[in-house]
Amino acid sequence: MIQQIYPTVSHPYSYELNKDLQFAAAHRIPADQAGKCRELHGHTYFANITVAGDELDESGFLVNFALLKQLIHGRFDHTVLNDDTESFSDLEADRFPTTEVVARTIYELVQHHLDQTANRPRCVQVFLRETPTSYCLYRPKPENAHA
Repeated sequence: MIQQIYPTVSHPYSYELNKDLQFAAAHRIPADQAGKCRELHGHTYFANITVAGDELDESGFLVNFALLKQLIHGRFDHTVLNDDTESFSDLEADRFPTTEVVARTIYELVQHHLDQTANRPRCVQVFLRETPTSYCLYRPKPENAHA
């Protein structure tokens, strides 16, 4: 993977780590406005996951890099995203496997795991590149922000 510079996110934590990974997956967007993307097609997605926190775990890690790869690559690589009905839906627009929804889903999977750890770091950003010219950022709202 080429070294890249990603947009940064401001946070109050002492530690920040970033994990780059890629996965190949196919999808289709079941909306008339999606044009050609209504048809099944594939991408090599490039993701960068940013995790931050103040405490390290019993191994001296904020989170193990290999675990982040396993969570995402292990689940999505060489799959049809639409077939993952736990994460995506062909009936609800906010669950179509668009770049935005895939980025949010990566956040949800990572944060769910982090919530189970003793040091409880936070996933503060997911950068997801779908093509060489198109990417999405997902940043969760701060826990104390109200919608």
